[in-house]
Amino acid sequence: MKYKYPNLCKPIKLGNVTFRNRMFSAPMGGTDITADCCIGPKSTAFYELRARGGAGAVTVSECMVHPETDGSHAFHLNLTTPGSLSGFAYTADAIRRHGAIASVELSHSGQYAGTYLTDKGKKQGLAQYGPSAGVRPDGREVKELTKEQIDDIVAAYGDCAALAKRTGFEMVMVHGGHGWLINQFLSPYFNHRTDEYGGSLENRVRFAQEVLDSVRKAVGPGFPIEFRMSGSELFEGGYDLEEGVEIAKLLESRIDLLHVSAGTYQRGFSVTHPSMFVPHGCNVYLAEEIKKHVSVPVATLGGLNDPAMMEEIIASGKADVVEMARALLADHELPRKIMSNRDDEIVRCLRCFTCMAERPTTATRRCTVNPLIGREMDGTEVIPAAKAKKVLVAGGGPGGLKAALTAAQRGHKVVLCEMSDSLGGILKSEQAIPFKYEMYQLGQTLAHLAEKEGVEIRLNTKVTKDYVEKEEPDALIIAVGSEPIVPPIKGIDGENVIVVNNYYLEKEKTKDRVVVLGGGLAGCEAAVHLAQEGKEVSIVEMRDDVAVDANVRHRPILLTELEKNNVKLLTGYKGLEVTSEGVVCENPDGKEELVPGQTVICAVGQRSRRNFVDDLLGTAPYIAQIGDCVRPSTITTAVYQGYHAALDI
Repeated sequence: MKYKYPNLCKPIKLGNVTFRNRMFSAPMGGTDITADCCIGPKSTAFYELRARGGAGAVTVSECMVHPETDGSHAFHLNLTTPGSLSGFAYTADAIRRHGAIASVELSHSGQYAGTYLTDKGKKQGLAQYGPSAGVRPDGREVKELTKEQIDDIVAAYGDCAALAKRTGFEMVMVHGGHGWLINQFLSPYFNHRTDEYGGSLENRVRFAQEVLDSVRKAVGPGFPIEFRMSGSELFEGGYDLEEGVEIAKLLESRIDLLHVSAGTYQRGFSVTHPSMFVPHGCNVYLAEEIKKHVSVPVATLGGLNDPAMMEEIIASGKADVVEMARALLADHELPRKIMSNRDDEIVRCLRCFTCMAERPTTATRRCTVNPLIGREMDGTEVIPAAKAKKVLVAGGGPGGLKAALTAAQRGHKVVLCEMSDSLGGILKSEQAIPFKYEMYQLGQTLAHLAEKEGVEIRLNTKVTKDYVEKEEPDALIIAVGSEPIVPPIKGIDGENVIVVNNYYLEKEKTKDRVVVLGGGLAGCEAAVHLAQEGKEVSIVEMRDDVAVDANVRHRPILLTELEKNNVKLLTGYKGLEVTSEGVVCENPDGKEELVPGQTVICAVGQRSRRNFVDDLLGTAPYIAQIGDCVRPSTITTAVYQGYHAALDI
């Protein structure tokens, strides 16, 4: 067989270990960390999923090596806590039995201890330790580590590495980036010591060198050590790429793979985890430059999900390995699909941050496009049905498509009806906004997979009570979605008004001055896009804040984009009338005020198509209602409910 992406599929040897391909699963925190910081069975299943999907390596994150000075609620590995050793052993075995190499990330949060606590108030009682004493931006005191404490932490890295090897892990990753403790020693911003660990670059690197020496002594020769570093801290006062190169040169003799990431805790979440507002692969240049100066293999990452881009990175010599986190949540089978030339079946990561937002919210994981994530042990596998049935799906949006695909995979005869002339539902509206194009692409991918699985697609077909009775399905899945709310105000039906769902059809009508009526997620993202195109944009929102329906990870990034692109936010404003000059509003003082604009984007929300649903109730032996037709929600909800509706048939 000839690989379409031969460089991605090529094995690589690190130390004495051979990895089956160049696509590694980057560290991702577990889903059920126990109260005493052991790996729970759901976390084992979480990591195993990536191994089954074909990744070359799967890295468990994060194992905090020294709980005495790091109070973060993450994995601990020791001999004293019942379940600690066995949890790691079961996880390593679950990864390795599928052909992937099991790795574990060894870490210490330093002055950011407590970051992973769900109850952030508990951080107040933690001791924060760093290379130097000081006060964090949030007012918490940081204590300087003593030489004795440093020695103890260095030894702890080795102890944890030895136990990881004992439990079956075949590689360890030492986390030296993102503002954690090793990075704090490397950074002139954090490190103000005057002893042998501070001052010159050689001194600032000393702690990292001692840690790597401790790990090497513990695991022995030939056992791969991966070192994760930020190629540049990317903020004033931190080290830059030029110094990042020198750090890499001082560490390369002690490691087998140099993993180059970007940014720090101080710089911001969206730099280390590139958002939808920046190009894919925006951090690759750091690895590319550092690779020119070192002899060890180099790994890169940062919003990568396109096989062609990843192939070019390796083929051109920018890096030797590509690592993915979110992309392998969205589609855990991405590596397997690439290695079997089925890249057209890859479900792309949307970079929506649902996965990241779920951890601080519920201490679990979810993925917008992959309903298995965080629920791997819940009996959610697609199992062939004992008896094939006829399934009718009403609605070709993300929920309906996922339901149709899953039902077909189970062996049912599936007919999907869509009353418009194309599939994708509300996702069709995203094709005109470049940073949301992958949401549009999701609809197209699900449609492609459904057709490939044998789903019969009937466009321009409205499912009515009579239609169901004529088709006589065994099961009916109602996924008719929602429709935009158009407020009953004067002028809302004017030629200068575009409903946000229809922007992709009418974008040419948009003038240079725009008022977005509605400051929810859809309105704010549309505003960012229009501002990026050079429009003068104002958002009119009745509530006291905007984007309140965005998740906790995406919202701060979105607000930053609004500010960066000079979008004017008018909160507490109620739209009264649309005119050719803009929107007449009632302002917070109760007075009428014209918000000027040549074009008005109506984005005040969605309402369920309950009239369609009510007409269909009682027409089939099994009926499921999913997605927006139940209650306007998210793609996550629609996909998850569609998947399970099909499993329940």
